[in-house]
Amino acid sequence: MDLRSFIESLQESGELAKITEPVSTEYELAGIINALGERPVFFESVKESVFPVVAGLVSSKELICRSLGITKEQLLPKLSLAIENPVEPKLVEKAVCQEVVHTSADVDLSKLPIMRYTDKDGGKYIASAVSIIKDPKTGHQNMCFHRLMFKDRNHFVARIVENRGTDSALKNAGGELDIAICVGVSTAVLLAAATSLPGGVDELGMANVLEKTDVVKCKTVDLRVPADAEFVFEGRIINEKATEGPFLDLTGVVDRVRQQPVIEVKCITHRKDPIYQTILAGKNEHKFLMGMPKEPTIYNEVNKVCQCKDVYVTPGGCSWLHAVVQIHKTHADDGRKAILAAFEGHKSLKHAVVVDEDINIYDPHDVEWAIATRFQADKNLIVMSNQSGSSLDPSGDLSEGKKATTAKAGMDATTPIVTTGKGFKKEDYIKIDLNKYM
Repeated sequence: MDLRSFIESLQESGELAKITEPVSTEYELAGIINALGERPVFFESVKESVFPVVAGLVSSKELICRSLGITKEQLLPKLSLAIENPVEPKLVEKAVCQEVVHTSADVDLSKLPIMRYTDKDGGKYIASAVSIIKDPKTGHQNMCFHRLMFKDRNHFVARIVENRGTDSALKNAGGELDIAICVGVSTAVLLAAATSLPGGVDELGMANVLEKTDVVKCKTVDLRVPADAEFVFEGRIINEKATEGPFLDLTGVVDRVRQQPVIEVKCITHRKDPIYQTILAGKNEHKFLMGMPKEPTIYNEVNKVCQCKDVYVTPGGCSWLHAVVQIHKTHADDGRKAILAAFEGHKSLKHAVVVDEDINIYDPHDVEWAIATRFQADKNLIVMSNQSGSSLDPSGDLSEGKKATTAKAGMDATTPIVTTGKGFKKEDYIKIDLNKYM
């Protein structure tokens, strides 16, 4: 369901907290969201803006599944299907995201409830923005997340990771590129934007499989955006850089200051009475949106070499750097193959643990038990040095101007096919119904 339908659903079920007192975008909004444990919350009054703010809508897998109208068991297969078989969205002539249009002199980003999250922030930020560009070399759209630092009434500074989709398109365009930025979109669009698809595949096609997602042409740039978005900022990445950062990142540490591209916003369209959606940087919503779309890509790659049962990109690994992979082992080298496939399925993955079907991958104690009882470092450890890594890993080589590199490790914590010793299987007590005795 779209953003508004989901908000209404949560309100009807009594799960949506409502804050009626005026709150400030300066730390206070973020502090309240955090104090509520990121449960869904709606702020009716913001001191610095006329627009209400919603948060916490994708702070758990349960909420994500309910928004998509599926069960938790259906989520991984559904994401996998959408990644493998995207369907081009329907192009509509009119859309609610363009009910109100502000162009040129009417553009004023300072009227938005853009937040300052912590006292370490280099400025006010939008962490929930979905950006859409078109690579002039291929003619294909690409949708992804870029954090945006407010600069002035019509400019953002965007963190654009080097050698990824937007950066490559920007280089192909000669240093300037049209862009559309959406705030307040469906869960399907958020998940698709967080997923790295093969070049030439429009992420909006993935969103359209997760949930029907119509698109509309922008007013001033040749790009298509979700028709039911709350806000759309149309503009251009210009040939200018400015200081961006510091800012709290996915790993929970403060990212460093860089010189990053400036975006000039030339047009703002939005719904009547639009709702501004935010997420907390480095917290659950950020983690689920980043990590969860990598589970089906790992799942698909591992299934090419052995039977994969489940994948969990763990919150302890910042929902980005660590994964536990559950397989049905039939050959002695299945564990090793699964490790290498996992790294192929998620290029930024740093550590992978492969376990058997009897291990609950969502229980860190169970995973640690498998490592303790089924893993031998001299036989079951794979270490790879100087690998392409993640710019989010503060311990990696993050030298300016080059791709981040790191060391990677995989642990095969599966039971050997043929064992001469005991202790690879857990024993348990009989199940007792205490109602018979109490």
